[in-house]
Amino acid sequence: MSYSTYLAVTMATLVLGTAADADEPGDTPADLDEVLQPTFARIRELSDCLRRGPVSPLLASQFEKDLQQATRELGRAAVQWTYNQLEPATAHALPPQVHCEGSSYRRLTKKTPQQVGTLFGTITLRRLGYRAAPAEGEPVLFPLCRELGLVQGATPALVERVAAYLAEGGATQLRALERLRREHGVHWGVKRLRQVAEFVAAALEEHRPEAQAEQVRRWLEQAQASRGRHRPVLSVGRDGITLGLQIKGCSIYEVATAGTLTVYDRRARRLGTVYLACPPEAGQGSMSRQLTQVLQEVLRRWPGPLPRLSYVTDAGDNETAYYRKVLRRLRHPATGRRLEWFWVVDYYHASERLWTMAEALFGAGQQSWPWVRKMQKLLLKPGGAGRVLHSAAALRSRARLRGKRLANFRRAYRYLQARRAHLRYADYRRLGLPIGSGVTEAACKTVYTQRLKLSGMRWKKAGAQTILRLRVLLLSGVWPEVYERMLKAPSQVQVRTPDQRRRSTSKNAA
Repeated sequence: MSYSTYLAVTMATLVLGTAADADEPGDTPADLDEVLQPTFARIRELSDCLRRGPVSPLLASQFEKDLQQATRELGRAAVQWTYNQLEPATAHALPPQVHCEGSSYRRLTKKTPQQVGTLFGTITLRRLGYRAAPAEGEPVLFPLCRELGLVQGATPALVERVAAYLAEGGATQLRALERLRREHGVHWGVKRLRQVAEFVAAALEEHRPEAQAEQVRRWLEQAQASRGRHRPVLSVGRDGITLGLQIKGCSIYEVATAGTLTVYDRRARRLGTVYLACPPEAGQGSMSRQLTQVLQEVLRRWPGPLPRLSYVTDAGDNETAYYRKVLRRLRHPATGRRLEWFWVVDYYHASERLWTMAEALFGAGQQSWPWVRKMQKLLLKPGGAGRVLHSAAALRSRARLRGKRLANFRRAYRYLQARRAHLRYADYRRLGLPIGSGVTEAACKTVYTQRLKLSGMRWKKAGAQTILRLRVLLLSGVWPEVYERMLKAPSQVQVRTPDQRRRSTSKNAA
């Protein structure tokens, strides 16, 4: 929701509402007009000042900046007044005891203030606390804060904005804190910023698989309705990328993973991609579980004809193991039938082996170019892999390769020979399947390089995981949906608003 829309909705709600109880000393005034009057007067003063004097670009620019600050103050005052009216002003009007998460809490005698960050700045919230029995050792419970969804002294709207700032490409902690100060008038430190990010990332992760699966399902509907000669395609990809880590004071590099689920329509055009990312881990088990979870959820939700299923990667150890141990054994979650997969070894990685063999046969430089170009075209034709291997073997029999050149040739030749069944690019193109892992390669760049591999960055695995969880939601286009699901999670403590209390009193009187 934009700033102007949010302000309009807030102001409309306040105009329709009425004050609840009389305020205690130190609370905000009971009349909203009285709270907003100074800011309205400031806005009128700014407008009159510009109208009286000569107009210039400098004055016009300063007028808009001052007006923006005044409207933010208007929103801040309205939010503070409204939130402080949600609870009765007197403690005895609230229940003497509440229960939450198996513990019993008794009401305190008076309200206490808390500084709360909002989209419009910092407000003072006066709320009543409940204390647990001394033997239980629970902290003081503030039901109003729970109902408002405060996280580390910040409202859900501000928390969402902070998390999005950290998830954007090129972001850093210092830039996020500066944006908070400049755009919202909220002054935080690094510690609170990290605490908010960790909370939001963990809370959103619970809802990520379903939201991503629903996004893919919508793309499948669009692909099914498209026109073309191919069946829609659901393509899975995964790849690794080195990430700088800070472990026990030492900087090391380990391989992190990125995963993708992409939908192509009947004209083999990409409709969209959802992203997954995991910090470095031995065996990459977390990535395998996440990919499988989202994939199964997509198939469970999709009621239409099954799209073609492709797995496009290089032929690394983890990528190969995932296909052999998981994908080719996977069954449809609804029908139980074995799924048919097309494993496509990335055309670019296959071409790299052609260059390796050419340099071994002809030497580095332009002498190897004609043969590589010819073999790249031949690889795209029916039976191309076999014909390429035949040509390479014939040239090898005439050349006298030794030492490193022979070892490089054999390694590249065996790579193509062992994967001939997954190099049928002519068949893949005829079926409308992608033959390159460009989508997954791009995921490594957008997910990792543009955010976690900026100059001088080193990460702990927990910190990297927090940012990755936020970033994949942003890039997958499911951020608003996932955040809304998080906010809809039921609360165990209920606070009745003034309107609810009045309706209850009227009902009892009737």
